[in-house]
Amino acid sequence: PPPPARPVVGRPPGRMNFVIPLLGRPREPYLDAGVCDYAGRLGRFAQVELPVLKERHSRKEPDEVVKANDAALLLEQTAAASLVVALDPAGRTPDSEELASLLTGWEDRGAHTVCFLIGGHLGLHRSVLARADLVLSLSRLTFTHELTRLVLLEQLYRACTIRAGHRYHK
Repeated sequence: PPPPARPVVGRPPGRMNFVIPLLGRPREPYLDAGVCDYAGRLGRFAQVELPVLKERHSRKEPDEVVKANDAALLLEQTAAASLVVALDPAGRTPDSEELASLLTGWEDRGAHTVCFLIGGHLGLHRSVLARADLVLSLSRLTFTHELTRLVLLEQLYRACTIRAGHRYHK
């Protein structure tokens, strides 16, 4: 059976909600610990939901079928989202201050639930990229989807500290 969903980390009233689903169970305990650490830190600024999705494919299926199955799982997570952000190497690569500005702009426009979609080991299916309101890249380098989740959480935390005037980002 799939692991239970992680509890939602605190949400100050009127703040943003970040939903960051992960395809498959985290395999590396140190990455999972980092995710929990940054989700906890980020919980001071926003609600954080980290669902773990059970992948539904076999190793014998063609890559395109695997990506389409992963896409269906990911897109289910966007039902309540005000904004869908796909993470893809071809996306826009903001620096930390630009990410903070993006968050402020989203919040100002009423986008209170932002769903960040990270592909599996094959990347994102074209249907996910088509559904996304914005495509961002964290780097031109390639990361595992587990490491991407950790880096994204750290960058969201950094952006929130910038918005709050903290010195963490310096």
